[in-house]
Amino acid sequence: MTDVQLTRRSTLILTAAGLLVPALPALAKDRPLVSVYKDPSCNCCGAWVKHITAAGYATSVQESSDMDAVKARFGVPAALGSCHTAKVGAYVLEGHVPAAALTKLLAEKPEAIGLAVPGMPTGSPGMEIAGAPPDEYDVVLFAKDGSKRPFMRFRGADPV
Repeated sequence: MTDVQLTRRSTLILTAAGLLVPALPALAKDRPLVSVYKDPSCNCCGAWVKHITAAGYATSVQESSDMDAVKARFGVPAALGSCHTAKVGAYVLEGHVPAAALTKLLAEKPEAIGLAVPGMPTGSPGMEIAGAPPDEYDVVLFAKDGSKRPFMRFRGADPV
């Protein structure tokens, strides 16, 4: 009897997952394109793109050997720099910003340039290391007037 219950439960889970997969393209159509700028030699940026794509965002990736110029063009303060930069509608994302923070940013639409995860915290999306516990870190909202404030706090890709 337990085997039958597990089979039914497994069937329900697989059916639910099967219903969600076709919805991902439709979900991406309702969201702005995430245009990612990354150095050609950086591997963690590709892992972050997979995280954003898995959350239902369409992405395009452009490689640049001069990431400092990309960051300057989009108004990213040097103190908030990380490895890759993305443009999403009117906003900029700097570094390993979790998809949950991007979704909140787009829902709330604050007056800001964008969000940043300074450095490369262990366990942040794209920076997962097998066997290493994820860091706790802030996603920072930064504005044109130079102000910065914590927007969300995460441990790995999970809000805390």
